[in-house]
Amino acid sequence: MHVLRKRPDVVVVGSGISGAACAEALTRRGLRVTVLDRAPLVSGTTARGEGNLLVSDKPPGPELTLAQASLRRWPVLLAALREELGAALADCEYEAKGGLVVATEEAELASLRAFAATQRGAGVEALELAGREATAYEPHLTPRVRGAMHYPQDAQLQPVLAATALLAAVRARGGLVRTGVEALGVDRDRRGRTIAVRTDAGPLACGAVVNACGPWAGSFATAADAPLPVIPRRGMVLVTAPLPPGTVRHKVYDAAYVGAVGSDLGDPGDLRTSTVVEATRSGTVLIGSSRQWTGFDATLRVDVLRALARKATALFPVLSAVPAIRAYGGFRPYTPDHLPVIGEDPRHPGLWHATGHEGAGIGLAASTGELLAELYAGERPHLDPTPYRVDRPGLRMTGDAT
Repeated sequence: MHVLRKRPDVVVVGSGISGAACAEALTRRGLRVTVLDRAPLVSGTTARGEGNLLVSDKPPGPELTLAQASLRRWPVLLAALREELGAALADCEYEAKGGLVVATEEAELASLRAFAATQRGAGVEALELAGREATAYEPHLTPRVRGAMHYPQDAQLQPVLAATALLAAVRARGGLVRTGVEALGVDRDRRGRTIAVRTDAGPLACGAVVNACGPWAGSFATAADAPLPVIPRRGMVLVTAPLPPGTVRHKVYDAAYVGAVGSDLGDPGDLRTSTVVEATRSGTVLIGSSRQWTGFDATLRVDVLRALARKATALFPVLSAVPAIRAYGGFRPYTPDHLPVIGEDPRHPGLWHATGHEGAGIGLAASTGELLAELYAGERPHLDPTPYRVDRPGLRMTGDAT
């Protein structure tokens, strides 16, 4: 058996956006980092997302706090990557396009008003628009729209390009990125501290391991004798043929989206859909959103795609004449309290987690990586890490704590 011999300070398991952000933040502090992934680079959940950087869908609380910090950090981080790597490698199609949440019924509009009022108290910009004002922002919206909330802080980037840029910085600083290597667990010394990660290519000695496996983080945590209630929740996206610039100008979603995001574990197959429509730089339009409990069953579900198409064309009638050119689905890492897990595991020193972001991982990644690196380096964290700790009550952690 081949043995991985170079000893890094930290091994990050998972090359998606969370793992890439952690690896970038750690190498920026001069640490030796190796990123491992059993699959091709950035081919999991990150490759199947929409690239949303949102505050509009989050109520006041720890997730919104993390999102606000991350939204502030992304432009700074991308500017630093452009300086370090050059514009070509660091181009992530970042766009501060803003978001529009629309209501077609008075009851929905009243809910949007109440939700936005709580957000404003937490520093979120939310501008109420009448129906005609909303169609001025988005001319192709259905005239049935009664009103909307405009969130100018919402943004978008291309998630695969963003993760690839972060990993390029890791490599440029001497870090290693290895695909086709599966992490099987961790080894510990007599005091219980993590000293190596076990892989199918042999053991790799290290000072710490970061579990950034996304929806597979629960499985890796179990293999590392540190169970976490992180389970997969599937989402699907339709992609249209390219449309003229300006057909869809913002991230636009209906009032039901917030409820779908915050919904809890249901019966197997339980499906939640809402309308989410946004354009990409290439002109294609991404249509979501669905949330369904399927385990890791990746079967293409035509009924889900039909529901997405039906709702999207009701909101944007212009889309009814546009062909869908492809569809994709991905698994999102769900936790019972809808909060990510960021920090060292108190049961096993040297084992860290950066997972559980569900569908918000792209938007939360910049601050997640920074927070984990700050905690690892013993720096003062830029926000309170307590709500994201591994042993919080809402996570219902199992196993004996040390």
